[in-house]
Amino acid sequence: MNYFDITEIADTPLEKIIHIPDKPTGMYIQGNPYVLSNKKLITVVGSRVCSSYAKEVVLKLVRDLAPFPVCIISGLALGIDRIAHTAALENNVPTIAFPGSGLNPDVIYPASHQRLAQEILESDGLLISEYPPHTKAARWTFPKRNRLMAGVADLVIIIEAKEKSGTLITARLAMEYGTTVAVIPQNITASHAYGSNRLMQDGAYPILSYKDILSLLSIQEEVAEPAPKIYTPLEEKILSHLSEPTPKDELCLLSGLSYQEFITTLSCLELSGSIYEKYGKVHKA
Repeated sequence: MNYFDITEIADTPLEKIIHIPDKPTGMYIQGNPYVLSNKKLITVVGSRVCSSYAKEVVLKLVRDLAPFPVCIISGLALGIDRIAHTAALENNVPTIAFPGSGLNPDVIYPASHQRLAQEILESDGLLISEYPPHTKAARWTFPKRNRLMAGVADLVIIIEAKEKSGTLITARLAMEYGTTVAVIPQNITASHAYGSNRLMQDGAYPILSYKDILSLLSIQEEVAEPAPKIYTPLEEKILSHLSEPTPKDELCLLSGLSYQEFITTLSCLELSGSIYEKYGKVHKA
């Protein structure tokens, strides 16, 4: 573990932090920050108790972004944070965790994520904190930590957030810092996504596919060949019955999935560009 004075951060890919108004005096870093050179830093945040749709979207977007020069940042918390880090690890995408504690393993919070923190380091990722190594997480450490995740990023993506949520703190700070903020649109009747949906009224960009992320980051798609699409077992069940355009209700019955599983999986397939709907029928793209 190394301690970097804030003036030393200017010489690393994390240098954007030195430009936020309430920058720290320095940071403790495990891992080599220079492995992030030429990478775009994407902060992914959302609810600790997240919907199945939110989980599917994160897994899909990270998988689609894997061929491109990006790094996934999150806060090592339960819910969306864990999903984002795990998706990055599974797809060989660099990932950075900003825990709401010091970096000693015995104070990592939640304790169930101590192994996840170790896996991040073993995969050339980073653990970063402004708190001394033995500092335990407290209620005040998380909002303070959020400003670092907002300040270091080239893009902040809000996956899902209630009307009053710590996730929205990260979004508001990012907007104050001039960092681009994007949102995954969700059902307007979903209370768990009311706050994130409303951010679009405040200027956050809606994300409909990974291509929107590439556009916001000014990454040309031709710099890397997209990875072959790998579908989940539920997605395969739907696609196997799409040899020809099929009405949605009929496709649901053919797939054998529950209605909720079917709707969630169908949304992910549409988000990835694998299917589209036209004249009441589902078509394979």
